[in-house]
Amino acid sequence: MTDRTAVQPSTTDHPDRGPGAQRAGTARAPRRYGDSVFRWLSTGSAASIMAILAGVALFLIVKALPAIGANWSTNPDLTGGTTAGNASLWQYVGPLIWGTLFSSLIALVLGAPVAVGIALFISHYPPRRLANVLGYLVDLLAAVPSVVFGLWGIFVIRPFIIPIQDWLNAYLGWIPLFDGPVSRTGSTILAGAVVLAVMILPIISSIAREIFLRTPRLHEEAALALGATKWEMIRMAVLPHARSGMVSATLLGLGRALGETMAVALIISPSLIFSAKLITDSANSQTIAANIALNFPESNPLQRDALIATGLALFVISLAVNMIARLVIRRGAGGR
Repeated sequence: MTDRTAVQPSTTDHPDRGPGAQRAGTARAPRRYGDSVFRWLSTGSAASIMAILAGVALFLIVKALPAIGANWSTNPDLTGGTTAGNASLWQYVGPLIWGTLFSSLIALVLGAPVAVGIALFISHYPPRRLANVLGYLVDLLAAVPSVVFGLWGIFVIRPFIIPIQDWLNAYLGWIPLFDGPVSRTGSTILAGAVVLAVMILPIISSIAREIFLRTPRLHEEAALALGATKWEMIRMAVLPHARSGMVSATLLGLGRALGETMAVALIISPSLIFSAKLITDSANSQTIAANIALNFPESNPLQRDALIATGLALFVISLAVNMIARLVIRRGAGGR
């Protein structure tokens, strides 16, 4: 009888056949050239984004320093003669920051509910083929140039909104927002906010639509199986799941409205003042972006530095809004 143990191969005869060698071979996969290239390209892209952001911030700070350190009381031409009485940078930048935030917030109040409603309708009500067409049409609004929106606001929104302003003043004039002499031209913050609301519809609607479509199907079917109506299912299953996504989409829409330039510059008759009036054209607060666009071509070097200082303020505001949006997204995702 042959001894079977004598003919069995030994795992120690060859260094590649031992158990340790097998574990090492399975633990370390061969590095591929394509993976290394992709890793370095993605890392370089991320680093370039940070470098560009830091470069923009550094440029704004350096160019704004002459205006920040200037004696505004002895340089009345810093603002191009529009606010010769301003004695400090804040007295010039403050009304611009207020006008930017005020018009953007009014646009957000008008546009965000409509955008969320559009997203809900497209994601849950029409047939899928019609939903795809409607989503495509809404997304097309993002491709319309802002100057076209400005022209649309001049020739369509301003005449259309005049009777609405009269009604608001007649029945809601006790509210400070609708007090004051009603504009006969329509060049008001309300007209500009309406155009801004239409301009932020695509970004809020597209993000909210994708969030609604990611609601777990089992949650929706469970709500319907328990006897919920379509709206009750949306209220109990879809909206709680998409709460953080809706907030972040709204904040991103706010960031879009903050930086809008030409539409606001074409529609509103601005002044460098603190004003909370919506329906008068004699007390409209100017926005930062529109003020830069209107005054930069004819500004001297010192005035240009002052405009860049206002651009630095807008940069900080936009950065803060986008950071808040990211924090909301992370909180909604469980802090990942």
